[in-house]
Amino acid sequence: MVEPELEAERAFLATARAALHRMHQEVEVRDVPIIGGEDNDERFTNEANERAKLQRTQALLDLPDVPLFFGRLDYEAGTIEGHDQIYIGRRHVHDGSGVPLVIDWRAPVSVPFYRATHSDRQRVLLRRRYGFSDAAALTGFEDEPMVGVARSDQADTFLRAEIERPRTGPMRDIVATIQPEQDDLVRAPLHPSVCVQGAPGTGKTAVGLHRVAYLLYTERERLSRGGVVIVGPNRSFLSYIRKVLPALGEVDVRQITIEELITRPSTEPDDPEAARLKGDARMAGVLRRALWSYVGTPTEGILYSKGSRRYRVHEHEVADIVSDLRESTRYAPGRNALAQRIAHAVLVRMEERAESPDDRVQNAVARSKPVKSLLDAVWPRVVPEQILHRLWSNADFLTQVVGDELTEEERTALLWAKPARSWKSAKWSFADTVLLDELEDLIERTPGSLGHLVLDEAQDLSAMQLRALGRRCRTGSATVLGDLAQATTSWAAGPWDQVLGHLDKTDGVVAELDRGFRVPAQIINFAARLLPQIAPTLGVPTGIRTVADALAIVEADERTFPNELVAACEAALAGEGSVALIAADEQIAQLRDVLAAAGLQPTLLGETEDDLDAARLVCVPATLAKGLEFDSVVVAEPAQIVAAEPRGLHRLYVILTRAVSRLHVVHAKPLPTALIDYP
Repeated sequence: MVEPELEAERAFLATARAALHRMHQEVEVRDVPIIGGEDNDERFTNEANERAKLQRTQALLDLPDVPLFFGRLDYEAGTIEGHDQIYIGRRHVHDGSGVPLVIDWRAPVSVPFYRATHSDRQRVLLRRRYGFSDAAALTGFEDEPMVGVARSDQADTFLRAEIERPRTGPMRDIVATIQPEQDDLVRAPLHPSVCVQGAPGTGKTAVGLHRVAYLLYTERERLSRGGVVIVGPNRSFLSYIRKVLPALGEVDVRQITIEELITRPSTEPDDPEAARLKGDARMAGVLRRALWSYVGTPTEGILYSKGSRRYRVHEHEVADIVSDLRESTRYAPGRNALAQRIAHAVLVRMEERAESPDDRVQNAVARSKPVKSLLDAVWPRVVPEQILHRLWSNADFLTQVVGDELTEEERTALLWAKPARSWKSAKWSFADTVLLDELEDLIERTPGSLGHLVLDEAQDLSAMQLRALGRRCRTGSATVLGDLAQATTSWAAGPWDQVLGHLDKTDGVVAELDRGFRVPAQIINFAARLLPQIAPTLGVPTGIRTVADALAIVEADERTFPNELVAACEAALAGEGSVALIAADEQIAQLRDVLAAAGLQPTLLGETEDDLDAARLVCVPATLAKGLEFDSVVVAEPAQIVAAEPRGLHRLYVILTRAVSRLHVVHAKPLPTALIDYP
């Protein structure tokens, strides 16, 4: 490496940072035009302009620990007018005259950085990759000439170095190391929806986040109308990924759990079998029949009086109207339509007597006492809680609407042992709130639609949860991310075609990522021994890296187990980067205390949102490990993790694949059969 050239690159970085600072200042001091007047439209426009300025200001912040650019392309002369050399970075930066200094990685001109090869170099002469310290100081660069003799391992060497760079705290972006198969998914069009089946370490979460950033770049105006929402499995996971999009210049994306998206309060735990059944797709039909069972058959017509005149609509006419409207629309609009149709029948009687009623008369008839009385008798007002309370507390009603769709044992599991006295005093589980959401949509259409919805760890969602999410994205598209082998919930919806069907995205494209960049091959191969039992239809993922001493398995007895665990954590801490101890939920607090007594200063994930920022050693409950990565992972007592839940082997598969460099398994109880005698 030529030192003067490195100094020149550092000088360019300083110039680019100064330019970004100037761009930020220009936006910050710019006055937002105020439209005069006090009406709602003008006030809304002023608020929108203020919001747009704030978002633009935040997007132009220079994050001190994030490199401004990460690559450079040298093109053949004349490829790009006026620019034979471009720097690729996380956002666009230009000088005072508008000349680009750094090109956004999402721009079409940046694509060859990810896709150019020696056989298809796309007019690129040289690809340069930069190395940075954790403080974003430029430490070096590596050139990959695209002409002449190819070095087959050069790109892989850079990828390996970036992946193995020690990490602490939240997830980093992968914008400098996106691989071609990942880039295909990142740059896929907004429609149709995309579903990614990604084995451990394939970067599926990173692909989803970078896809969001890319879509906001290419479809910003279109997506701004409905917005973009990322749904993650829990708050710890969302805390882990929270800094990726801001580092890519995107600050206006909501990141929430499904519990936060469905805002009804839930306080009651569910019996596991009841929770499974409440997530089953069959519940959609049960709820629909339960709701429409409230619509009765008229036993008499109506008599409407106006002055001395009487107008009668006979019973059979009302019955025909009710029959026509039943299940042809949602419940509440149907009730309103019934009132209007009956009122229209009255107006026909008036016209037969040479009267000339108008719309005001029809509306008055629809609001009249006789019509309201008939509505209350035949098509009563209902609320979701009223229906669900009746289902779970009235065995006869449940049997009536279920028919043969559920067995007697399943019906019994759904019924409350001690029903609440009324729906107003009932307490609901989270699975109940999803069903209440379904009922609410059957009564009145869920308003609005997101522009784009990202579901991470989607393999754990139930059919009814997916339906609730799909309702919030009716006209938008979705990015669905997950791994069927990591499905740990008893209510998981099943294969991806069924997941897309419940989301109402049947046109979605399913793609598979099976090259594990981020987990060493020794660890992937060890964990993959569980696949024949937990996901026999899935292929074995391929690990592209091997790491010396990546896997260690230590058998202890009950007396020496704590000491072996402490020794494993101490050995991991002697290296660089983040360290996690993962154990069964009921065991993790006790093990944290063991480590603390040994002077290791661990934190417990889940106590605060910044747990991953607080210390190098994090104690992770097994149920919160999904989606997280650590340089080194110590797994305590796999048998206890497996025994803790019905899909314990799936949970163990998740946990064994959280390490980027080293996995240390410590056990006193026998390992699962598939993992015994691993070479």
